[in-house]
Amino acid sequence: MKKNILYIAAVTLASFGLSSCGEDFLTVRPSNKLEAGGSATVQSIEQSLASAYQILTMDSYANGSYNSLTLIGDLRSDDLFKGGGDANDQASLYFLSQLNNTPSDVPSGWWSIYYTGLSRTNGVILSCENATDGTEAELNRLSAEAHVLRAFYVSNLWKQWGNIPYYEGEIAAPYMARQHTPDEIYKEIMEDLDWAIEGNKLPAAVSGAQTGRVTKSMAQMLRARIAMYQNDQSRYNQLLADMVEIINNPAFGLMDNFEEIFRQNGEFCKESVFETNQRPEGRDWGSAWNGYGTNLPAFISPNSLKDPNKEFLGGWGFAPVRPATYAMFSADDQRRAASINDFRTGGYEYAQRFQNTGFFLRKYAARPECNVIISGATDLNFDNNLRLFRLSEAYLNAAELIVGGASASGTQPAQFYLDAIRKRAFGDKFEQNKVPATLENIKQERHLEFVGEGLRYWDLVRWGDAARVLTENLPEFSSSRTWDPATDKYLPIPQGEIDKTADMGEYELKQNPY
Repeated sequence: MKKNILYIAAVTLASFGLSSCGEDFLTVRPSNKLEAGGSATVQSIEQSLASAYQILTMDSYANGSYNSLTLIGDLRSDDLFKGGGDANDQASLYFLSQLNNTPSDVPSGWWSIYYTGLSRTNGVILSCENATDGTEAELNRLSAEAHVLRAFYVSNLWKQWGNIPYYEGEIAAPYMARQHTPDEIYKEIMEDLDWAIEGNKLPAAVSGAQTGRVTKSMAQMLRARIAMYQNDQSRYNQLLADMVEIINNPAFGLMDNFEEIFRQNGEFCKESVFETNQRPEGRDWGSAWNGYGTNLPAFISPNSLKDPNKEFLGGWGFAPVRPATYAMFSADDQRRAASINDFRTGGYEYAQRFQNTGFFLRKYAARPECNVIISGATDLNFDNNLRLFRLSEAYLNAAELIVGGASASGTQPAQFYLDAIRKRAFGDKFEQNKVPATLENIKQERHLEFVGEGLRYWDLVRWGDAARVLTENLPEFSSSRTWDPATDKYLPIPQGEIDKTADMGEYELKQNPY
């Protein structure tokens, strides 16, 4: 899909005059930096918005750290081990997987890129308020996109650290912001999303040259994910109505073949509500802030792989899938083979590394067709898009909300939404694999559906299941950990950030318990 997106210099959207957010929307750079709070044209705002979108592509090599959205969410879950050369290979990720980070070794890439995202989106919003041209609808849409991106970036900081600095607009000297509580941050995030969603500022779906831009549906999915993580039951009727609206939108649909969702030709498919837009170019060692590629496929693929079928490339051997995760799938479930590669048999050879299981993630596995490099380092420039929001999540959100007591006009029973996901998974074997729509079965369905997509850990936390599921002692896999809500819900703030604000009065950061 993305290979067909036109160059921004040649594209003008018919309805708003907005430039494409496909490959080239992300690569446009402003000719000069907008003065903070100064006047701006629509063209310059679009260019600044492009730089805000670029943050979406940076997580896998975030400021030089391998902090992919999927890994940070799943290494703490019950689906993956850390892997790699040994425990000290990317030690911060091993400590993360063991729920044992300290301020000096905590993964900090998100802090760098998402605060940069906050700054860039703040700049776009200010520029929309000071625009010298453009219609109200045009500026509202640009501002709404920036509000949603800001909510997405801040929500990742919020889930990771909880008590975080936050600011809007232009930050003044001494260029620091007050630390907010998690509840205060939640309120700010939801205000951004509510404003962007109301009043039809954003289209519900996009296609063609607009593919990849933020939509109302993406904002609604983000609002649901955040409010459900917060367990904000006052929002549940609203969230259910949002999910039904998305499910009933003919622009979206469940793919028949689960495997195809994550192949190159499945990018921006009908099941995709929102995804990143990677390009195989520009990212290089020591140059993490440039380019648009992702390192994730190399990171999670087995080391020195010899594939007799020539379908997969070798990688670094991180994030092996746990045997229990593979075993939880029924043999009738097409998602098992589409989510997890079993390299124990079939003529595959690879260098076994730390915590080896023989199982590796398939959804974002390294494949030759996704590594046709334009420029930069080979292992940093795969072009696999991260599927951040899929329609199946809307179905399972709806089922969970209904079982939890939510109601909305036009809603089907929870069983309808659960069955839709399982019919795709089991095909003509659905009837013998049908399960009732209980909360526990819906939880398990999310586990099966989203392996390797970075959702599992956050689900366990919000359900109150983390202590029971994540506490373990597995000496054969060098994994022994205990999850304590008092010390493990939030990571310690990076020590460098604590040091920067020491003795700065109201701006001094207080460390999270760890």
